[in-house]
Amino acid sequence: QVQLVESGGGSVQAGGSLRLSCAASEYTYSKYCMGWFRQAPGKEREGVAIIYSGGVDTSYADSVKGRFTISQDNGKNTLYLQMNSLKLEDTAMYYCTTQRIWGSYCGLNYPNRYDSWGQGTQVTVSS
Repeated sequence: QVQLVESGGGSVQAGGSLRLSCAASEYTYSKYCMGWFRQAPGKEREGVAIIYSGGVDTSYADSVKGRFTISQDNGKNTLYLQMNSLKLEDTAMYYCTTQRIWGSYCGLNYPNRYDSWGQGTQVTVSS
């Protein structure tokens, strides 16, 4: 099972920016897709953004479109999430995930269908 380590979280004021990183123990180019999910206290884990192998095709939750950008650096086996114009409602634990099996699920709605998860990094947005 691939090991994933997130970093880059922190506290920021509304309107600010953060960049999350996810270092993978295996080649990121070999993954069918990778993504970011988040979970706020008392809420279910929700999909934020997905990127398919090749780094071209992406998918975003409506709530983050135009503000967040997902990308990957295959040379560094690292996944990124650039978060701009942060809002109070973006406060959550952010998790990195992978889908190794090609052709398997790569959507935003069913986190339990992904096969590896990191430990998460906390993002707190304040007014």
